[in-house]
Amino acid sequence: MFLKSLAKVLGAVALVATVAAPAQAQQFFRIGTGGTAGTYYPVGGMIANLVTQPGKLIASAVASNGSVANVNGIMGGSLESGFSQSDVAYWAYSGTGTFAGKPKATDLRLIATLYPESIHLVARKGSGIKSVADLRGKRVSMDEPGSGTLVDVRLIMGAFGMTDKDVKAEYMKPNQAGEKLKDGGLDAFFIVAGAPVAAVAELVSSGAGVELVPIAGPEIDKLRESQRFFTPDVIPAGTYQGVGEVKTIAVNAQWITSAKQPEAVVYEIVKAVYSDAAQKALAAGHSKGKLITLSNAVMGAGIPFHPGAEKFYKEKGLLK
Repeated sequence: MFLKSLAKVLGAVALVATVAAPAQAQQFFRIGTGGTAGTYYPVGGMIANLVTQPGKLIASAVASNGSVANVNGIMGGSLESGFSQSDVAYWAYSGTGTFAGKPKATDLRLIATLYPESIHLVARKGSGIKSVADLRGKRVSMDEPGSGTLVDVRLIMGAFGMTDKDVKAEYMKPNQAGEKLKDGGLDAFFIVAGAPVAAVAELVSSGAGVELVPIAGPEIDKLRESQRFFTPDVIPAGTYQGVGEVKTIAVNAQWITSAKQPEAVVYEIVKAVYSDAAQKALAAGHSKGKLITLSNAVMGAGIPFHPGAEKFYKEKGLLK
């Protein structure tokens, strides 16, 4: 009897182990994005859906305060990966820029460069803001603390000899800033994101009376000499309803992770993103999805690639 009972117990244990094994093997892979009104969040959602493999990998897009917050989340272990501006990722890895004086994020690794992010300066018509220099004394939202946008805005304003104290600075998400500008409580706000940005498109099409201000001129040329991650950019005419071509600058949107993430997991994720089916879905799903291509994936890498990503790109002949 004892042996029969023991056999039943062992059989039950084996059955539980068999059922539990797939659940234990399943990986969860969070992607820190940005505010829901920006470009990171919808693009992150598309990518998460494309790489998810039920029973093996569950990816999810998580709204956040943006680049700096995502870097901190990855390094702190609350995120498996996240989107970041290329400048912020480099500063974190090298312990420079906004991360000066902080421990270097030496475990930060690149999964892929995704697309260029245009720096938008949105102003209320009639505010007299025709260039960055005109922001002095105006009510300006510079985005939230922890965002890459705030870092870049301070650099841009610095090129014109200004700091936060030279404007009536506010720090809020772009959709909140857009509502406040619409109600007359703000003169301008910045957002760094792939155009078209939902928050800007909705504001323009609502007839709120706004315009995009160029970020150009000798001051910006000089800034680019010292901060080479800024690249010349143009928001084409018609990107936003009734808005002509606007000259600006851009940084790259990158997908980053930690060196601690398993090589096999990252390899399979990258392989899934650049499959033919995923590429078609990305191109159809968002205007910036058309730029998430294999050739762009290895462009402008300021930090080391994750071994899993590096293996895939070497197989494709993109890296030596």
